[in-house]
Amino acid sequence: MYTLKTGAGFDSAHFLKGYDGKCSNIHGHHWSVEVIVGNSELSNEEQTRGMVVDFAELKRDLRELTDSLDHSLIIEKGSLKDKTLEALREEEFRIIELDMRPTAENFARYFFEKMKEKGYQVVEATVYETKNNCASYREDFK
Repeated sequence: MYTLKTGAGFDSAHFLKGYDGKCSNIHGHHWSVEVIVGNSELSNEEQTRGMVVDFAELKRDLRELTDSLDHSLIIEKGSLKDKTLEALREEEFRIIELDMRPTAENFARYFFEKMKEKGYQVVEATVYETKNNCASYREDFK
């Protein structure tokens, strides 16, 4: 199988509601995202002949996803009181509510699925919350 890997990053804050430890407080990370895509054959189309996919498109599509989360407070839906959320929005803070707890593991699956929705045959997505700590997500090909 041929594989390509690209990466992008974003800065954001989050917290883990219900967590007994430091991560229960709002804190930030520079998240680094790596996505591996692959195929057993190379393209025969003129523009992409001899390629798995066009690196420029792969990088652009991942960057669009990471840019959409950049410099925001990412929270799990229902994790803040309505009054708190309202006050933060009144201050015009950029808040992104997701249907998941914002952990590295869930972000790995999030990026895997989002790139898959864009039409890529994703092999694996890895998200680093620090340079030494990361989580990966992969599925078996069907």
